[in-house]
Amino acid sequence: MKYIFFFIIAYFFILNKPIFADQVDFNTWLESFKKDAIKAGISSSTIDKNLTNVKLIPRVVELDRKQPEFTLTLRQYLNNVVNKKRINKGIGKIRENWDLLESISDQYNVQSRFIVALWGIETDYGRISGGFPVIDALATLSYDGRRGEYFSKELINALKIIDGGHIEGKNMMGSWAGAMGQPQFMPSSFLSYAQDYNNDGRKDIWTTKEDVLASAANYLSKLKWNKNQTWGREVSVTDEFNVDPAFLTLKYEKTLNDWQELGVRKLDGTSLPASTNLKASLIVIDDKNSFRYFLAYENFKKILRWNTSNFFAIAVGKLSDSITIR
Repeated sequence: MKYIFFFIIAYFFILNKPIFADQVDFNTWLESFKKDAIKAGISSSTIDKNLTNVKLIPRVVELDRKQPEFTLTLRQYLNNVVNKKRINKGIGKIRENWDLLESISDQYNVQSRFIVALWGIETDYGRISGGFPVIDALATLSYDGRRGEYFSKELINALKIIDGGHIEGKNMMGSWAGAMGQPQFMPSSFLSYAQDYNNDGRKDIWTTKEDVLASAANYLSKLKWNKNQTWGREVSVTDEFNVDPAFLTLKYEKTLNDWQELGVRKLDGTSLPASTNLKASLIVIDDKNSFRYFLAYENFKKILRWNTSNFFAIAVGKLSDSITIR
C-alpha cells in the first residue's frame, strides 16, 4: 500500500509542478538567445527594442500543456464553423471584393472561393485573429522547453519579420502559439508565403486585405494547387459497398469510375461524374453513431498542408461550396 501512496503523491507533484520550475533563469536564457539572434542576422536595434522588456506569459504554457482533447463530432464542428451566418458573410465578402479576388485568383491560379473560405475558417474573415503578443508568446514557448527548439526558430523568424519593416513588434498579435494575422501564418510561413500585393513595401497580413488574400492564395499556389479541380465531395455508399477499411485512407486512390463500380454515389444517391482520369481517395469519418464518406481530391491534401485536420479541410471545402457565386 505504501508504494501506491508514494506513487500517487509523486504523480500529483508532477502534474502540479510549477511552470518553469526546472528552467535556467529566464534572463540567462534570454541573453543566450540574443546571441543566437545576432548570429541569425537580426539587427541589434530590433533585438534591443523587442527583447529587452519581453515577458513570460504563464497562460501560454498552460494552453500548450493542456490542449483539450478534440471531442466534437464532425457535425458539431461544421455547425460551429460553417454556419449560416459565416456562409452569408462569405458571400458578402466575395461580392465586396470581387475585382480584387478575380485579380488574385488569376495571378495565383487559386479559385476565389477557397481563398475566402480559408479566411473565414481561420479568423472569421479577420474578425478574430488572436490577442497574444507574438514575441512574448514565442519567447515563453521557447523558454518553456517542451518544444523549445521549434519555437526558438519561430521567434527568430518573427524578429526577421520585424527587422524587415513589415510590422512593429508591439503590433504583432496572434494566437497563443504564435499564429499571426488574418490567415494565421506562423512566422516561418510568413517568410515563405506572405505577399506585398498592394506594393507599399510591407507584407501586412494583419490589416491590409490585399496582402491577406494574396498571401493565402500564394500559400496554396506554392503547394501546386489545381485551379481546374475542386476539393472533393461528400458522398454516399450503396448497400453493396464492401471495401476493406485499410483502403479508406488518403494514401489509396482510385478513379471516379472505379469508386462508382464499388458502390460510391453522390450524396443524393445519383451517379458520380464519369471519369477515368480523375483520381480520389475515399475517407470515412465516424460521426457518432453514423459514418460519413468523402471523396478527397488532390486539393484536399493541399488544404491539409495548411492544417493537418481532416475536419478543418472538410470545413474549408464545405464553406467554399456554400459561398460559390455563379
